[in-house]
Amino acid sequence: MSKVIIIGSGPAGVSASLYTARAGIETTIISTGYSALKKAEKIENYYGFEDPVSGSNLEESGINGAKRLGVNVIEKEVVGLSFEDTLVVKTVDEDLKADGVIIATGSPRFVPKITGITQFEGKGVSYCAVCDAFFYRGKDVAVLGDGEYAVHEALELLPVAKSVTILTNGKPAPENVDDNIIVNTQKINSLTGDERLSGVEFYDGSTLDIEGVFIAFGVAGSADLARKIGAITVGKDIQVDENMATNIPGLFAAGDCTGGLLQISKAVGEGAKAGTQLVKYLRK
Repeated sequence: MSKVIIIGSGPAGVSASLYTARAGIETTIISTGYSALKKAEKIENYYGFEDPVSGSNLEESGINGAKRLGVNVIEKEVVGLSFEDTLVVKTVDEDLKADGVIIATGSPRFVPKITGITQFEGKGVSYCAVCDAFFYRGKDVAVLGDGEYAVHEALELLPVAKSVTILTNGKPAPENVDDNIIVNTQKINSLTGDERLSGVEFYDGSTLDIEGVFIAFGVAGSADLARKIGAITVGKDIQVDENMATNIPGLFAAGDCTGGLLQISKAVGEGAKAGTQLVKYLRK
């Protein structure tokens, strides 16, 4: 029997697993258990839900559905990917062989060690402007970051928010910032508030009143993994063809790690295509 390993337990990876498992292929999902989806407080732009659903509930339902179909879910860190006589997924304590692999690790983001970020996740701290901008219409918000990704998130917020400030946390200001976006380069001491985020306190004692902070530090973890086996990447994104296949036979990718629209619907669609196309590849 063919074996498939899917790296990542988010919407793309789980969606792919439904198709490979239903095709009678032994399927294993390997994940650290971390998911940006889990941090979403409310999701109301996804088909089929009359009322907003939390990211953690949606993630749990997806994984449970995959397990019901016989998908094996392992919580481990993947540290490498190689090709010997077959594809090999390397974890911290063992190497696992597979006839096909799908990378669906999302687009990991670096989170600075600032007091209050974890406390206010889903309560004023967000990781996706295009997902959550609607909830901050008419409010003062900030983007935490110092590069192109931070500028991009700030531009997403600008049409709906009352004001948008980029907080670089002591780093130089990014280039090409819109004149309507404020840039503050002060070092941050903590995020403050009671039940929800209400402000930022800087090391010099000054404060900034805001109701939302969007974390915008990107990490190319998925691309690094792809590069280990020679898959083509463009920046932090894995390059795939119309079938979600990389240039490495048997290696596919889906979801945020392929770039483009960072939305659940896109991840689910790409996961479905990666799963079905991998089934066709294996049957050949």
